Amino acid sequence: MHTRSSVREGKRLRSRRIRALLAGGLVLGLGATATLAAWNDSEFGTATFTAGKFDLVGATDGATFTGHATTGTAATLSFVVAPTAMAPGNTTYALFSVKTANPSVAGTLQLTAGVPAGTGLSAYLTYGVRLVPTAATASQSCTAATYAAASAAATVVVADGSALTVNGAATATVPQAVTANGGNQLNYCFAVTLPTAAGNGAQGLNMTQTWQIQGTSS
Repeated sequence: MHTRSSVREGKRLRSRRIRALLAGGLVLGLGATATLAAWNDSEFGTATFTAGKFDLVGATDGATFTGHATTGTAATLSFVVAPTAMAPGNTTYALFSVKTANPSVAGTLQLTAGVPAGTGLSAYLTYGVRLVPTAATASQSCTAATYAAASAAATVVVADGSALTVNGAATATVPQAVTANGGNQLNYCFAVTLPTAAGNGAQGLNMTQTWQIQGTSS
């Protein structure tokens, strides 16, 4: 015979069994989820960078190029008229060609004048510089004729009659661009003059001038 208390006790036992089964199912469900692995993937990129260099070389004969990176290693310009025997009215010409080395990046050039040394002849001398075309030899590249022919504004680096301390025109005015890896050369033709008005005081004097052609990479 079932009493009310026995019925209630039976219901409580069944309720506990159901809760126990549900709890077990939840635990099993969580355990199954934890065993799933996540997929992943990655992409990578890398690069190595090496800086180039900007290197200029010069030649006094338009062909034999080497470095003259300091005043102590400056190239000696070969003037047509011997600089040791100038007389009033004389103009003498000399070539200095510049290009980039190989390898080298491209750049622009700017001519600047140093401070003359010597016993004072610089006070009498004047000069000019023009860009001239490349010729077969240095003697053909920079002469009175080639200098006169290079009279266009774009070729005049230093105006005729300038003092020896005058710098060259800015690269924005005179295009002085050198391409990479020795692709082109610029031929600077220097014309140094002892004017006809030079008085007797100039006799026996001397001077030394060093010009710098400074390059900027581009």
